[in-house]
Amino acid sequence: MLPATVNVEFRKWDSRKHWHWTAYDLGEDEYGRWLYAPVGTPFARGDEPSRVATASFVKVVRSGAWWTAVFNDHPDELAVYVDIVTPATWDGDTVSWVDLDLDVVRRRNGTTEVLDEDEFLEHRVQMSYPRPVVDAARSAAAWVALQVESHEEPFGEVGPRWLNRGRDLFA
Repeated sequence: MLPATVNVEFRKWDSRKHWHWTAYDLGEDEYGRWLYAPVGTPFARGDEPSRVATASFVKVVRSGAWWTAVFNDHPDELAVYVDIVTPATWDGDTVSWVDLDLDVVRRRNGTTEVLDEDEFLEHRVQMSYPRPVVDAARSAAAWVALQVESHEEPFGEVGPRWLNRGRDLFA
């Protein structure tokens, strides 16, 4: 029997749809709720046509956090990808956030960096991000970058373990 599904919805500050897909709820631990998407999962960006995931991935949703992280099977150069977002909102079987542009990544070579600062600066003006949101996003990005760089959990072994759990479920 497969686990329950969760609709995952990212929006932008101006309420536009961003990324969205349906994932399987694998469970929860001290780091958050883990949502799995197997290879072939349809996903879309905004109103663009859907595509399918070429690699499985797992996302952690931590209550009250200004971030959400993805761990995936894709053999590209990114080992960890963290979106800086508003804290998650749950409405039944749907979880949603506002994407605040900043991302933290750890490359497979071990380097960690904050991406899309230019997009963040542009959107904070265009979309009128309130000052407390700007401060929270910057603070979250700095904190997450330190955690990711030092492999603090859930950015160390926990994410890949949940990814393996999802893969095993769909094997």
